[in-house]
Amino acid sequence: MEMKRYYLAIDIGASSGRHIVGWREDGEIKAKEVYRFPNGVQEQNGHLVWDVDALLSHVKAGIAAAKTEFPEIVSLSVDTWAVDYVLLRGEEEVRPVYAYRDSRTEAAIPKVHEILPFAELYAKTGCQFQPFNSIYQLYADQLAGRLEGVTDFLMIPEYLLWKLCGVKSREYTNATTTGMVNAETGKFDPEIISALGLPPIFPKLQKPGTVLGEYEGIKCVLCATHDTASAVEGIPMEENAPYISSGTWSLLGVKTPKPITNTASRAANYSNEGGVGYNRYQKNIMGMWLVNELQKELCSGLGFAEIVNAAKESRCDALIDANAPEFLAPKSMKAAFDVATGGKLISIGDYFRCAYRSLAESYAKALAELEANTGKQYDRLYIVGGGAKNEFLNHLTAKATGKQVIALPIEATALGNLKIQMEADL
Repeated sequence: MEMKRYYLAIDIGASSGRHIVGWREDGEIKAKEVYRFPNGVQEQNGHLVWDVDALLSHVKAGIAAAKTEFPEIVSLSVDTWAVDYVLLRGEEEVRPVYAYRDSRTEAAIPKVHEILPFAELYAKTGCQFQPFNSIYQLYADQLAGRLEGVTDFLMIPEYLLWKLCGVKSREYTNATTTGMVNAETGKFDPEIISALGLPPIFPKLQKPGTVLGEYEGIKCVLCATHDTASAVEGIPMEENAPYISSGTWSLLGVKTPKPITNTASRAANYSNEGGVGYNRYQKNIMGMWLVNELQKELCSGLGFAEIVNAAKESRCDALIDANAPEFLAPKSMKAAFDVATGGKLISIGDYFRCAYRSLAESYAKALAELEANTGKQYDRLYIVGGGAKNEFLNHLTAKATGKQVIALPIEATALGNLKIQMEADL
């Protein structure tokens, strides 16, 4: 009888992380969660930052927990959210490690666009405009003098893998979220780096499946380290159809053979990001962040099912623009909803009904843009991630988009992470 081979996916989102052990059985990937931990931005001196020491501590604790239950783990890999990074001077971190929701890029964005107008940037990279793109964060670092003497730029998963195995890597799928990778060459664009006067800390990119080194006898492998890239690998689609990876953010997109960087795509703020052998033509849309922040403020004692029931019972027809900047990091999400709806929301159910309906409408708008820009019509929409468990939102999405919604409440990101490790092990 063939021995099972076990692999460990470390999947870290903006609000929590999890360690999931996977193996092949009866032609399928089976998976078991062995460790879970909280994550979140912290406020420090008026800025939003990540505690990377706590992250690393949890990563190591989770590996220990996995080894206790599955002593023969072949390999591990780490995926996280995109755009954020750690700068190094030699072996020393430049602190703090800023979080993407921090407002420090506000002054940097217009200065970047003076040097490289966004139309020019988009034509080169196909990367959608977001105020937190790494390019703007790095220029904010430049303006603040934080790039003096910097020797390395490691995105969060690369940093954690370096701390585990001692090897520095730069992985392709995550790099494509920085706004600095050329859509045609798949490499960091030297003209962008030179125009902004950034230091030479952007070496050759490595592809998912690359073996880096070892941690306590376990191989450290690059998966698609951007969690959405791993999630798309983990969706069991019968055909190439649009998907929503639904978490704090909703990432809506479709696989395309190559980037689409035309004016219509730029106007619709669609991004072209690296996949495993394909391009992901997708868009960041606001996600469960709206709901999670409302819950914290309005009814932290209420469970998920009670919130959904309250939303179902409400008859409120108010909508917001879910992607408006005032919902990105408000001091009060309730107040942001109150202003946007002109005070129409009365009950708790009204707030959540408004949030869910507004999300569904934003999905419908983005999907219409996707179909127009790709020149293809689709019948189905796959939804994975935490949001896929919400039947009410799935129903509203089907109604708003006119598509057959296939909701797969699976750990798609961890499955994609595991799949890439398994293929690297063949």
